[in-house]
Amino acid sequence: MAARWPELALCAFAFLVGGAACKTDERPRAAAAESVRLTPRVSSTALSGSTAAKLSASDREAGVVAGRRPTRASGTEIVVAGERFDIGAPVVLWNDPGGYDAYRETPFFADQPDAPQKKRYRPGRGMWTDPSSRENEPAPGEPAPTLERLRELVDQFVLHYDVCGTSRRCFEILHDKRNLSVHFLLDLDGTLYQTLDLAETAWHARQANPRSIGIEITNLGAYPPGESDELDRAYVEDEHGVRVALDANARLLTPDFVARPIRPERVRGLANGTELEMHDLTSEQYATLARLAAGLAAIFPKIELDAPRDLAGHVRDDALSDEEFAAWHGLIGHLHITDQKQDPGPALDWEALLARARALRALEAGPIGAPRE
Repeated sequence: MAARWPELALCAFAFLVGGAACKTDERPRAAAAESVRLTPRVSSTALSGSTAAKLSASDREAGVVAGRRPTRASGTEIVVAGERFDIGAPVVLWNDPGGYDAYRETPFFADQPDAPQKKRYRPGRGMWTDPSSRENEPAPGEPAPTLERLRELVDQFVLHYDVCGTSRRCFEILHDKRNLSVHFLLDLDGTLYQTLDLAETAWHARQANPRSIGIEITNLGAYPPGESDELDRAYVEDEHGVRVALDANARLLTPDFVARPIRPERVRGLANGTELEMHDLTSEQYATLARLAAGLAAIFPKIELDAPRDLAGHVRDDALSDEEFAAWHGLIGHLHITDQKQDPGPALDWEALLARARALRALEAGPIGAPRE
């Protein structure tokens, strides 16, 4: 485990001055955990208290409560099997100006017309003997990835932190340097970048790839206490509190955006048996992530708005066994898939995120997740 920290430090340093790949190889965890409650059936409509109280002012201003569409007709939709679905959050598609195109088979940020062409994803949603395979062509006779077929196959939403600092830097490392992919990037200002139609299999979480949707959340990640020089450099204090110290090459969609963790203090906790500390996400990231989770649950009925829990009902901080992983349908962290990972880390407020997503889902009366006409 300790061998991973120099690599995490390298990627965090890349955020500040430019650098190399962010993530390490992973190995699935085979050992079974005992006495766990795998799938607590929490109804998205049976919420305690006022559902409106679980929504922020930004949620209400976006027009996502009470079944109302946002006032903006475009820029809030994700694409599934060629159809557009309004989630009420700011979305930039791969073919929009400023988007990140994972369909591109050459480096995205470098002008290399003679570079070998290769896919960083697999078209369609085939199931293989080895789900972690990086096959990049559909099998002969494989059914087309229609919306109906996707609703049968897709049942997990995998959360990662990117350890890169911005979505732009994350895509450069993921696509250009590591030849990998992910469906969504979530930037500090809450902008959601979709890089592939959800009909495609992105390469982001090994055995979860064929059945999952993946998102890289911009955050510098988690480190053992006392080994977090990167956090010291990247998070600074001003007269208003803690903010992210973006470098001169950072490009956020929101002009002059100041990124502040929703909690000013670092959060400590365990991830696969290691004590870590990290800064939380921004309020804008939580708002978009909740809207996306609610929208995905509406589009894909097998994705439940919950995370793996222990017998006490707490969201787990360790990897699932193979059997538990196979049975899980819902949100899941990368750390739940393999004990070689820690993301999305101890600072992620799972309960607040899930409550907010359930409230949005419960108040949805059709427009969230409904195809655009």
